[in-house]
This record gives sequence, structure tokens and C-alpha cells, in this order.
Amino acid sequence: MTQPALCLYELAGADPARLFSPYCWRARYALAAKGLEAETVPWRFVQKDAIAPHGAEKVPVLLHAGRAVRESWDIAVYLEETFPDRPSLFGGAPGKDLARFVNAWADAVVLAGIARLIVADIVAVLDPGDVAYFRTSREARFGMTLEQVQADRDVAVKGFRQALHPLRMILRDQPFLCGERPMHADAIAFGPFQWARCTSPFRLLAPDDPIEAWRQRMLDLHGGMARAVPAFD
Repeated sequence: MTQPALCLYELAGADPARLFSPYCWRARYALAAKGLEAETVPWRFVQKDAIAPHGAEKVPVLLHAGRAVRESWDIAVYLEETFPDRPSLFGGAPGKDLARFVNAWADAVVLAGIARLIVADIVAVLDPGDVAYFRTSREARFGMTLEQVQADRDVAVKGFRQALHPLRMILRDQPFLCGERPMHADAIAFGPFQWARCTSPFRLLAPDDPIEAWRQRMLDLHGGMARAVPAFD
């Protein structure tokens, strides 16, 4: 029996192929790990009306079998529950609980840390219609201009790299967070790095960092899916 089509709304830049949301990349990796294909619908910040009928104000939004699933974590859980015959994203309930912790840690430490290093660079890849919204909303969030946010990034990146040390300690001894093969926790942690790769030329990691080696392994997964989009490295 043919499965109903999947459709994923994803944040795109001026180039619709430049899909750069860290949350959308988590959803993309979840789909790929399950061996599922979804139609991509490029979405921009000002296109609120396109997803409002699905009860959403932001992406990702996954449409499947007449249902809209919002938020990257909820999408992963939905795919795990809806397609139990396909490879597991979590490896069982304990793995799911641990991945949820990784999700919170990656948002609080990795994503927030990267934002202060690249946020002004993002403007250059945005669709022109998104620029005013992005600048106004982010400057209100930070309480300063985007350029001021990342003005000291050559120094701030050292603190960011140090904050990643727990991740580094794990990846010194094994290729992925979950051991010899990746699971959804890896995709969660990787999403912010792919966001940076697609939006900024600033180097976040030293070439000899074990996290950089892991990032390259993540880029190779699923036929190099993440390498195929426009990016800076």
C-alpha cells in the first residue's frame, strides 16, 4: 500500500536551494534516517500565511496523511511512531529520553553560541523580502545591532569551542554520539553546525578538532545530502 506523500516546509534563503534552518535540518535527517522522502516547500520568514492554515508560525512543518506536525522534535517523534518498521531514530525509550536532553543542550549551548558568532552574516543570504524582518526581530532579541552582536567573534569563538568540550570528549573515543553509528541525537547536535555552514564563512571549529571530524562524517551521511546545498565550505 502506497504511503501518503510527505511534504516539509523548510526555511530558504534568496536561493531556494539554500535551506538553512537548524531545526529543518533535524527534520530532514530524521526523514532520511527513516528512508523517507518528502517534498520540500521553500519558505521565507515573511510567508506566515503559507503555514498559518497548519497552525504554525515557523518551520519546519511536516504534512502527512492530512496531519500537520510542527517543531523538529515532534516531527522526529511522529516519524518514529508512524513508521516503526523502519530504522529507529532513538533505539528505544531510554534513547529517546537521552536525545531529548541533547535537544535541550544543543539549543542552549550550541545554537545559542553559534548565533552570536554568525548572526550578521545571515543577512547576506536572505531573500530580500526577509531582510527587514530578520534584522528588526533579531536586533530586538539581542538588544543591539547584528554587527555589534558578533563584533568580538574572533575572541568569543574561543569560549564557544570550550563550551563544546563535553561533545568533544565523546567524539574523541567514538565516531558518533551514539557509538559506531549515528542516531537522531547526532542529527540534533549537527543541525546548528549546518545552519552556520549554509549562512556564514566564519570558521567555528579548528581543523584538528574531533568535532570537526564528526561534522564531516555527518555531512557524508545519506549520500552527502547536507553537502549538496549551497554553503560556505
